[in-house]
Parts: sequence; structure tokens; C-alpha cells
Amino acid sequence: MTQRPAVLIMQRHLAPLSGFLESAYDVYRFWEGPPVEAAHDIRAMVVAGEYPLDKTLIEQLPNLGLIACFTSGYDGIDIEWCRARGLPVTHAPGVNHEDVADHALGLILAARRQIASGDRQVRSGEWTIETRTITASLGGQKLGIVGLGHIGKAVARRAEAFRMAVSWWGPRPHDAEWPRAEALLALAKASDILVVACKADETNIGLISREILDALGPDGLLVNVSRGQVVDEDALIAALKSGALGQAALDVFVTEPTDPARWADVPNALLTPHTGGATTAGVQGMLVLLIENLQAHFAGQPLRTPVA
Repeated sequence: MTQRPAVLIMQRHLAPLSGFLESAYDVYRFWEGPPVEAAHDIRAMVVAGEYPLDKTLIEQLPNLGLIACFTSGYDGIDIEWCRARGLPVTHAPGVNHEDVADHALGLILAARRQIASGDRQVRSGEWTIETRTITASLGGQKLGIVGLGHIGKAVARRAEAFRMAVSWWGPRPHDAEWPRAEALLALAKASDILVVACKADETNIGLISREILDALGPDGLLVNVSRGQVVDEDALIAALKSGALGQAALDVFVTEPTDPARWADVPNALLTPHTGGATTAGVQGMLVLLIENLQAHFAGQPLRTPVA
């Protein structure tokens, strides 16, 4: 074993973490090649929670003692599999949910008020007095939220400030300021705008199906700031092309980065590159929790934010 603990960073886009960890740890980066020579030294793995764990690799690291998830979500991590091996998992909860909610409201505004298309109209010289666009007011719109966790509640509070009527649905009832629909389908039928903010566990894959999209209808707007897998993306594209669904505003996709050709001829779709929680404050908060969890683990102390 080396004198300093060794950690393995799995995803390339987490490369900037190296500079923050190298003062205390020997850092290996998986995309530079599997660290065969350090297999016995690596004691913690740093991952982005939306990516599936490399279980074969984990079984080749005999002294691995922690999966440190940099993000709040950990839907790619098989928690039960880790528990069965005595392998704790940490994550970064409660850090960027307000930022994600801001982004969700930004998507609603941009879609309903046609902000992006208006920008293109001005820049292309197509703006004339005769072609001024008339858009819908947000006041009085019925907003349905799928999943009333930290993000969902933050979206609800913002929506009320924009004079929208809020309701929600989730599989488990709990005390909330806003009414809970009896079912997801009922929520979609009653909503002008449907915001997806639920966890992306295996029970929610494809939750937003063609039936839900049809219920939202030709005047409806679907906003997804959860995970791409929660929405049946093929059904969504078909619904937008046929007019069965009015609009979609997406920050997440089934495959990321998504293929731009997939969206080239899809009308009424507003797309952002999974930036909902990617703010300076949010990333700093996740970094602090990552470092605190690593420090606690190697000091034999209780983990700061273990997955329950």
C-alpha cells in the first residue's frame, strides 16, 4: 500500500477534481487506462451518479472502501449491490436544487414566451411590426410537478410567484402546501405545464409515457430537469412531430451528450445541455461534501452525507 490513500476518478468530465484532491491523495483517472498497477492501493472511487457502476472493475479493487458520488443523484449506482459488499456510498444532497428549480422556471419562460425563437427572429432580420409574436401569459397556467422533493418544492414556490396554480403527484403522499393528484395520468390531464423533477430510480424509467404525453395534450408543455430516462424519448419526439404534445423543454436526455441529428426536425423543442445544477455555487457545494466525505472515510469517522 502507498503511504497516501489512493482514489480513482471514473468519468472524464470530473477531471477538474484532480487538482483539489492531489494534495491529500494519490489520484488515478480511469480514462487514462485501468489502474492495474494500483489495484491494491485504491481505497475510494469518485463517480458521477448518473453513470452505471463498473462492477467488474470494483471487484478487482480489493481495498476499495467507498463510492463517493460527486452529484446529488445516484441513479446509476446499484445501492443494494454496494450494501451487500459492505461498500458505503456518499452523495451531495441539498446543494443545487434551488439552481435546478431556477433552470426549470427559465425553461418554462423561454418556451411559453418563445424567448429563444424571438432571439433568432431578431438576429435573422425576420422581425417586422406585422409579424410580432403573441404568447401566452404564465398567470393562471396550471403547473403539475412530478416528484415533490427538494427540486419539486422549489419549483412550486417559484411557480406560485409567477401566478401559476400548482399541484403535484408522487408515489408516496406526504404533507405539502399544494394538492396531490390521485394519479400521474390525472395530473397530466389537469396540467398546462408538467415539470418532471422525480428521482430516476428503476421504477421511474419511462414514467412519462405516450399516454401521459397525450394527456398533457397539444397545448401542453413538458419540462424535464430530472433524468432523460424518466421520459420515453421516442414517444416524446413522435408526440412533438405529430402535434399531440404542444412543447417540450429539456435539460436532460437518455444519452448524453444527445445526438443533435435526433432533434434537427423536432418542432417546439427547447434544449439545454444538462446545465440545470451546474452553477458555481452548486459545484462548490458538491466539492465541499466530496472532500468532507473522503476525509471522514479515511479518518474512520461517520460519513458526512451517506446514501440512506
